[in-house]
Amino acid sequence: MKILHAISFSLLLTPALLHAQTEIPKGYQQGTLVLGDNTQLSGYIKDNMKRDAAVYFIAQGTADKKQYSGSELKSVTINGVQFACISGDFFKVICNGTLCFLQKQSDASGKVTYNGANAEFTSGTEGKPGDYFIYRPGDHSLQLVSKKNMADVTATAFAGHTAALEQAKKAAGNPEALSEAVTIYNKAEK
Repeated sequence: MKILHAISFSLLLTPALLHAQTEIPKGYQQGTLVLGDNTQLSGYIKDNMKRDAAVYFIAQGTADKKQYSGSELKSVTINGVQFACISGDFFKVICNGTLCFLQKQSDASGKVTYNGANAEFTSGTEGKPGDYFIYRPGDHSLQLVSKKNMADVTATAFAGHTAALEQAKKAAGNPEALSEAVTIYNKAEK
């Protein structure tokens, strides 16, 4: 009789367990991680970029939670929003192409990471969360764009591209408005 009750109980629980595995865990969103070796993992991601320069990941169909720091990843996509990982920091990708326009999301400076038993300190990138950057993936150059240096950075980044330079001049003093100039530059580079 006890065996019959156990079987009945497990049959009643099975649909509930299957349903629980398909639901998105609280605080998580669907997304994809690209690891340092280009391995892609799909599942559920909790954004913890601002607090710990990291994300939490749960693979679909499991309950195992793993934390990934920006130094372990190349990129993260959460609900269709792409983030690049550079020198341990997370950057929201606003424009992508030959030039990328990014907004810093984390501060990884001074974070401890482990390579086996060896503790290593991450230097992170310059600037603070919310700052804008122009990134050239070809040579991995990352330039902070501020109100003070905007004219110099754009003159260098858009050299030889008149339309992009003109659009950058219209954005004078407003770094977040540079996305249009980066888009113009990338269209000309195709």
